Amino acid sequence: MKANCWMGRNTVEVRDVPDPSILNSRDAIVRITSSAICGSDLHLLDGYVPTMEKGDVMGHEFMGEVVEVGKGITGDTLRVGDRVVVPFPIACGGCSACRAELFSCCENSNPNAGLAEKMFGHPTAGIYGYSHLTGGFAGGQAQYARVPFADVNPLKIESDLDDEQVLFLSDILPTGYMGAEMCDIQGGDVVAVWGAGPVGQFAMDGARVLGAERVIAIDKEPYRLEMAARQGYATLNFEEVDVRSALLELTGGRGPDKCIDAVGMEATHGSAHVHMYDRAKQAVRAESDRPHALRQAILSCRSGGIVSVIGVYGGFIDKFPAGAWMNRALTLKTGQCHVQRYMRPLLQRIERGEIDPTRVITHRLSLSETPHGYDIFKNKQEGCEKVVLTP
Repeated sequence: MKANCWMGRNTVEVRDVPDPSILNSRDAIVRITSSAICGSDLHLLDGYVPTMEKGDVMGHEFMGEVVEVGKGITGDTLRVGDRVVVPFPIACGGCSACRAELFSCCENSNPNAGLAEKMFGHPTAGIYGYSHLTGGFAGGQAQYARVPFADVNPLKIESDLDDEQVLFLSDILPTGYMGAEMCDIQGGDVVAVWGAGPVGQFAMDGARVLGAERVIAIDKEPYRLEMAARQGYATLNFEEVDVRSALLELTGGRGPDKCIDAVGMEATHGSAHVHMYDRAKQAVRAESDRPHALRQAILSCRSGGIVSVIGVYGGFIDKFPAGAWMNRALTLKTGQCHVQRYMRPLLQRIERGEIDPTRVITHRLSLSETPHGYDIFKNKQEGCEKVVLTP
């Protein structure tokens, strides 16, 4: 089959790779009908997530048709021919984390748990196409994929909604929504979102449907800010204004009630000297992440507010403003998204017309064009907000 493979830092290629096969009685094989390029894939492309190996199949947002199931899967859970969306975290469904609906913290799905434990203190769930740190599972930017624990993970789509309406239930829509939900939004709240990429856009949508009075998008790309403005959100271009000062002015000097970091480890803004410090330390791998957005969110949030972090961080950061966090009674909430918890409720919101996931799609490419999709997405060319791939 054809698949998009990581071939080294800043290089991906579509190659012929072996077809996946059933390895466990709870596996299924899915013929992929749609997949996508995610912002967190860029962290792999740029080499900031360790343990990638040449030839690894990338991609963790995909859906398709079940073409084979293992002997342990009954017709009550999944059948050949079912149309499914596959969540990016792989969950066993039975461990204490899964029973608590903390699916991205599954205790059983990562065969390389020892690597993750060394990095994070405890293992995380397996993730498709996201390095050997998270299990080394082949990803979904391919024609077929093996889906472990297929009796508990995929969401069956039994309506006539098309792929583009439901594909993002695999990751970015639940991730953005969870970012808003963690804010415990109350009526009248002002919510500021750092990053107007696809996850940031869905965090804004989540804040709106959960009752925020005002949502503020922070980015530097005009096309991203225009996309947010079309939804009625206020916008700040961090290259044109001092973000903290502008947020104070917009909120009567208090700061936003809730702040969402939808940027993560490759934030590109911040004061010049701190930016240079982070870049220098990253260059020699003495710091893995650039936390400009996180620092700014903490310093901008009103006292007693909540800072929600859904942008991906992979390792270590310097100059974390712990004093501001502690002394001003801020609550910090974060996590890889527990996608399975949100898929069905968000599907219902899509069916009711409360959220339109298709609004972020700007490019539709074939699988063979995936390297071009990575290029324009990474370099923010052609107004590229979200790329959907079809095998």
